[in-house]
Amino acid sequence: MTTPTTELDKPEPVSLKQAFWFWLKLGFISFGGPAGQIALMHEELVERRRWLSERRFLHALNFCMVLPGPEAQQLATYIGWLMHRTWGGVIAGGLFVLPSLLMLIGLSWLYVSLGETPVVAGLLYGIKPAVTAIVVHAAHRIGSRTLKNPWLLAIAATAFVAIFALHLPFPLIVLGAGIVGWLGGRWRPQFFNLGGHSSANNESHRPALIDDHTPTPAHARFSRSRLIILMLAGAALWCLPMAALTTLYGWHGTFTQMGWFFTKAALLTFGGAYAVLPYIYQGAVSHYGWLTPGQMIDGLALGESTPGPLIMVVAFVGFVGGFAKQVFGPEQLFLAGAMAACLVTWFTFLPSFLFILLGGPLVESTHGQLRFTAPLTAISAAVVGVIVNLALFFAYHVFWPQGFAGPLDWPAALIALWAFFALFRLKRGVIEVLLSCALLGLALALW
Repeated sequence: MTTPTTELDKPEPVSLKQAFWFWLKLGFISFGGPAGQIALMHEELVERRRWLSERRFLHALNFCMVLPGPEAQQLATYIGWLMHRTWGGVIAGGLFVLPSLLMLIGLSWLYVSLGETPVVAGLLYGIKPAVTAIVVHAAHRIGSRTLKNPWLLAIAATAFVAIFALHLPFPLIVLGAGIVGWLGGRWRPQFFNLGGHSSANNESHRPALIDDHTPTPAHARFSRSRLIILMLAGAALWCLPMAALTTLYGWHGTFTQMGWFFTKAALLTFGGAYAVLPYIYQGAVSHYGWLTPGQMIDGLALGESTPGPLIMVVAFVGFVGGFAKQVFGPEQLFLAGAMAACLVTWFTFLPSFLFILLGGPLVESTHGQLRFTAPLTAISAAVVGVIVNLALFFAYHVFWPQGFAGPLDWPAALIALWAFFALFRLKRGVIEVLLSCALLGLALALW
């Protein structure tokens, strides 16, 4: 039973203006890929600010994990929507992307204008090992909260083997974990009910604005009329720009094809950016010729070193493509690149907003219903295994850039060791670690 002291400990209500400034700040500091971004949001929103409880956070996260699209950006959209209605979700999700878009437009312009320089190459050289350490650190933090028993640990291990050794597609892993969770929720429910059975945990639980038993807000309940309005609005927000691009440039125009291609890519991003990068590479490089293979790799490095979702690499692809195709003529290269970057960002992220705004009421109606939460709990455990695989992917390409047949990149390994030490032992923040590693890389390049 809640005590009066606990009620007094509840945080003050948060206005939309206060939330705006928080989401703007988050957009500038959300480094480390989806794992790092989710861990950062958990630390800020659950542990420090207590805007929502651990169980509500994980319930929303599990839903975002099974959707196509960047899960961290969708999670921000979901929390913003839950707290401050539709505009809250639009602001939270938009500000999660906007700083990264502006930075990538500027970095892409410098990239195509100046080419490779020792300073830029050195900074990127130091950032890559840091990102590897950040992903491992985030996997450890998320796993320590999610893998509460041997069953969930076994699911995570199985997911790792499935994606690392068997190369199974991420949607199939999600489906398998969901089936295991559904069966486990019926036969072994005590292993798939995280948070309802630990009295010690309940005693140490500090109240949040949106707590475990906070009633669902009116705007988060299902409404048929609201569903129809959102579907019509989403269709208009996609059809009107596509119609305008087709009218101005024709169906085979560069901008039009970018809009169509990245809409398809947005619907295939199960499992994060790395799951869809081969598709983007095949289309942007091989089919359309918007950029070269080397430019695609450089764009991925820039995406890793900027805040926001890693799928924001599409902004680099769009900028270089619009620049190379000279859509507005040779005198307006920057404008063509910037317009292309904005267009591909719009068509990539529009489905993410719609998935959250349309599916949010369904998710909010399933709190405490084990038949819904058990599959999501199993999926969350599986995702931990997938994140570990992502960390190994980073490590392989950073420490052995020429493959295992080549030598170990000792300077990169030493920078990564420093990043691990700073994160795990010194408890330093993501930005501090990235800056220190970037400076180490720059020093090595200049030396």
